[in-house]
Amino acid sequence: MSTFDKVKHQAQQLAGKAKEATGRATGHRNMADAGKRDRLEGEAKETGQNLKDRAAGAAEDIKDKLRGDQGGNREGGEERR
Repeated sequence: MSTFDKVKHQAQQLAGKAKEATGRATGHRNMADAGKRDRLEGEAKETGQNLKDRAAGAAEDIKDKLRGDQGGNREGGEERR
């Protein structure tokens, strides 16, 4: 995940937490609910981006292994069948 995206998602979570706490403290349920939505949306975005990054990393690992296996299996005098 890019640093900018990570900071943006965390900022959304913090703003949501603040709005949620303010809403609870002042008795404004709508504000508290909106803050909770903002916080959860930020968490979901961050989680989704983390999963996307992990999948991309796993795909790269597989590509690297396949590239290494193609050239590495015939070294040492093994014949190609």
